[in-house]
Amino acid sequence: MAAGDARRRATNMRDVAKAAGVSHQTVSRVINDHPSLRDETKRRVLEVMATLNYRPNRAARALVTSKSHTIGVLASHRSEYGPATMIEGIENAAKDRGFFASTVNLAGADDTSIRAGLDHLLNQAVDGIVIVAPQVRVLNAVHLLQLDVPFVAVHQRDDSDQHVIAVDQVAGARQATRHLIERGHRRIAHLAGPQDWIEARARTRGFLDEMADHGLAADEPIVGDWSSDFGYSVGQRLLADRGITAVFSGNDQMALGLFHALREGGLDIPRDLSVVGFDDIPEARHFWPPLTTVRQDFTELGRRAVSRLLDDIGEAGSMPIDTIEPRLIVRQSTAGL
Repeated sequence: MAAGDARRRATNMRDVAKAAGVSHQTVSRVINDHPSLRDETKRRVLEVMATLNYRPNRAARALVTSKSHTIGVLASHRSEYGPATMIEGIENAAKDRGFFASTVNLAGADDTSIRAGLDHLLNQAVDGIVIVAPQVRVLNAVHLLQLDVPFVAVHQRDDSDQHVIAVDQVAGARQATRHLIERGHRRIAHLAGPQDWIEARARTRGFLDEMADHGLAADEPIVGDWSSDFGYSVGQRLLADRGITAVFSGNDQMALGLFHALREGGLDIPRDLSVVGFDDIPEARHFWPPLTTVRQDFTELGRRAVSRLLDDIGEAGSMPIDTIEPRLIVRQSTAGL
């Protein structure tokens, strides 16, 4: 073989073995994280793999181990801050555990799109699937399909779900609403997210429950689409209703649009209207005034979803699972009456 051909040939396992001074069986054990290896041997082989830019053939690895070491991620809204951050957390957590994450973005929430997305992942022989699709319809369809691989959802339809690791959205909404009530507000508007989203429904429920527990009547929630443009349109409407003294916004983006409209209309936040958001996006602390909001740890949620899934797959070393509690972050956008 000519020198140029040798350089173009892809590095294989025997090349790594020769350079590391071990057998190709030892290289295979390193790739599959075999527990009997000495740390020094494993370190030397990994260094050689990095130097030679060797990437194991996943298909061949699956034949040996009966596992592809690939996690599928079924996603429907990667553009929103929460899902995007969560998927990044899943990908990083999978990588840390020696798995590859393959993400499929659904073309729609209809049964055909859901089935096509799942088929795409299953055709890759994924060991399990994490579902980051917050619409009720998607989760209902997944449960009805009775998948033959383990799966975990990061959204909870109801308390009977057995395949879930989620943030307690109701508790977060109650914290936000209670914060406003404790500051003397009695007429609080709720700017809600689209009600086909599980989180939006849960936050609305938390708001209504907290208002009821304090004996307060609640106006009909204003249902939006998560966007700052929608929040802006609601803010323009609130300029004419000065009886409302506070707003619980279902996410920070709608709160941003609300801020814009209120300031444009000459109102001061929080003197004329207190506002609480939800999510604690990185920009929330830079709103003016900085936004009081409910923080969700999306990265931790992604990490725990991977841990739960690997537990179901049969991988050792996972962590105990529990519901993740959100936390109210109090900044300057709320004040007492």
